[in-house]
Amino acid sequence: MKKLIKILSLMPLLCCFACTEDVVIDLEEGSPMIVVEGSITDQMKQHEVILSYTANFYHSGDIEMVRGAKVSVTDGVDTIRFQEDAEKKGHYFSEMVAGRRNTLYRLMVDVPDETEEDGFVHLFAESFMKNNVDVIDSIAIKPFNGVNDTTPAVIFGDTIEWLYPYFQSLPDPSIVYMPMIWKNDTLLTDTLTQRMLIPIAGYAGYYVNGPEMLQKNKEIPIHYFMRSKLHNGDRIRADLQSVPMDFMYYVYSLSTSLGSNPMMGAPTNLITNIQPAGKAVGWFYAASVASAETVFQE
Repeated sequence: MKKLIKILSLMPLLCCFACTEDVVIDLEEGSPMIVVEGSITDQMKQHEVILSYTANFYHSGDIEMVRGAKVSVTDGVDTIRFQEDAEKKGHYFSEMVAGRRNTLYRLMVDVPDETEEDGFVHLFAESFMKNNVDVIDSIAIKPFNGVNDTTPAVIFGDTIEWLYPYFQSLPDPSIVYMPMIWKNDTLLTDTLTQRMLIPIAGYAGYYVNGPEMLQKNKEIPIHYFMRSKLHNGDRIRADLQSVPMDFMYYVYSLSTSLGSNPMMGAPTNLITNIQPAGKAVGWFYAASVASAETVFQE
């Protein structure tokens, strides 16, 4: 009788192992859409627009890039034309040029499409390049300050070092900073989901990380480094991009879109400023930049 009880008690467990099989959910697939990723700043450089196509949920492998498009950016007076890179498919670069602060920019993209009457899908987007501070006085790499900094990452203790900027912020509360962090000329924040976005909000007009903020028990870090990854002499540069607030919401929507598994991923409709609606997704933004550099020492 005891043997029978043992066998019966194992039956549910055996069923769990014996009846497993892959479940594939049949998802309705729409027509591919164009994905636009582009920006222009007031830095003198070659600005980039990346064009690709969306893929179905279960797609694996390389993403299809958009070839042969016509890409330009204008402020209504001057037009900057982009040329497709000969080796990087779908990547379009401008000549060496700098944008201007407090200026509205319009991106125009014509993508070849035989189904359209004139042979092209015409896309456009607009973004206003907001102002920025002229100078960041300094940036400092230092341990997390658990007294004056309310960042919840205090749990990391002394295993990381934080990067803090010091500068007089502008009085505009709508300014949002997106730090671009470089280590020895290598961009560490090379994807959108790796970047912090910092709305200045109620601290507009303050000296960032200065005495007034310390009195309010608040400091604002813009990046962190694992201590084991930092070495004497490492050059750290921070480019603080002043980006539009709607671009911040776009990045947030990317960060909260998990969609890697239909049973676990959160379904979402990403916001976009690419027009006309239904033809493309992505974002084009204009940003002004203020920079500072430091050298790490133990």
